Amino acid sequence: MCGIVGAVDRRDVTSLLTEGLRRLEYRGYDSCGIAVLQQGALRRVRSVARVANLAAEVAVANLSGMIGIAHTRWATHGAPVARNAHPIFSSGEIAIVHNGIIENHESLR
Repeated sequence: MCGIVGAVDRRDVTSLLTEGLRRLEYRGYDSCGIAVLQQGALRRVRSVARVANLAAEVAVANLSGMIGIAHTRWATHGAPVARNAHPIFSSGEIAIVHNGIIENHESLR
């Protein structure tokens, strides 16, 4: 089952997003990720490891921002690999997470 966490604050939200994902771990997942708006640009870290590993990768990447979104994914379509993990970027301008299958994805593109 998937889980979505979002946060907006006047301080860095990566720890809030990570904690939100940690609290959703009981649901099960095969990949996870965090995206933030950092100095006007979207940045993300995605992983097929546990949320604790993702948190370590976020620290190494110096990911920080005051607005962000996070997701745990249980693959229904596409292999459980980092490139399929959410958040997904659209043209580098929008970070997207979703639960379930988007059956009309071709027409939306």
